[in-house]
Amino acid sequence: MRPLRWNIDAADGRARAGTIATRRSEIETPVFMPVGTQGAIKGVRFEWLEQEMDARIVLANTYHLFLRPGPETIRELGGLHRFNTWGRAILTDSGGFQVFSLNDLRRLTEEGVEFRSHLDGSKHFLSPEISMEIQAALGSDIVMVFDECPPGDAGHEATRTSLELTARWAARSRQCFDELQDSGSDTGRIENAPEGLDGRQALFGIIQGAGHFDLRSESLERTVAIGFDGYAIGGLSVGESKEVMYGVLDHIAHQMPADAPRYLMGVGTPEDMITAIGHGVDMFDCVIPTRNGRTGGAFTSRGKLNIRNAAYARDERPLDPDCTCSVCRRYSRAYIRHLYQAGEMNAATFISHHNLAFFIALMREARRAIIDGRYNEFAAAALAKLGDESASGV
Repeated sequence: MRPLRWNIDAADGRARAGTIATRRSEIETPVFMPVGTQGAIKGVRFEWLEQEMDARIVLANTYHLFLRPGPETIRELGGLHRFNTWGRAILTDSGGFQVFSLNDLRRLTEEGVEFRSHLDGSKHFLSPEISMEIQAALGSDIVMVFDECPPGDAGHEATRTSLELTARWAARSRQCFDELQDSGSDTGRIENAPEGLDGRQALFGIIQGAGHFDLRSESLERTVAIGFDGYAIGGLSVGESKEVMYGVLDHIAHQMPADAPRYLMGVGTPEDMITAIGHGVDMFDCVIPTRNGRTGGAFTSRGKLNIRNAAYARDERPLDPDCTCSVCRRYSRAYIRHLYQAGEMNAATFISHHNLAFFIALMREARRAIIDGRYNEFAAAALAKLGDESASGV
């Protein structure tokens, strides 16, 4: 019995189409996970994700839910799934990335990180053990270990020091996680789990090492030695160049265990996902679809579109003529631009909705291409069409 089951349905070169069976939903990969920082997807209702987009998994943020409303409140209300009514799988990050993004508001020790809340300046402390306890209280289906994320341009010596701390924290996360799961208390363990699954949470390890190939390999070896249900690549898209990012992916992704899901954390432009899938990555998350949606940026099969541009004032076409989402079936660019110019919140909702539908559909197209044995052709054609609006002529 295990907390999740991973199966490779097809492979084309390094690209993989798989299925992750969790205790709440089966997730077909490659998969994009919408980000619900506060337990909600900004501007997009869960019903739309479930009924129209058939999203099987979303991400929630441990740091933000720790500060507000707090894990005790969520536990008392029956866990995150009951609290926000999302009935499918949830992955929670450990809170480490957000804490280390605070810079001057944090102090790092062997035990963990002391930091001040970005909300009110109050002092808090996060450690591997506390992160595991919070994620147990939230009752997410996939839990991430607590790690340190060095900047993308960190030197070799600083990255090694960080890597060694991350390895020690991973071992502590594993030990605390197992103790919590074995105790049967406050873990969100569910009854009547699917056949072959034990109803427990799953735990993923994180590979760090910045842009240093030798340290990435060392981090992978040490993380696999501890043993996890899945493995993530952390510390990318944090300021390094695309060349460095793609170099790290080419070096490390295919070395990760084939018998477990591979997750690229926080990376989610269409171009980056298509490239990473070709290196063997299965899972992605990013705030880009909704963040860009709130500022008028729409992703389309022919490139990115900025609805603020005056050129769309009388454009009767949908955001993406190739998209079948409910927004593209009903509304024109001209109308959505009018809403944006008028300050109507529906503009952000419509574009965010479309962007998420586009990202999820793109992953399904990638999956079909892998199963059909034509991923390279699919990737080349998709990348040729994607780009900035000015270059693509959207």
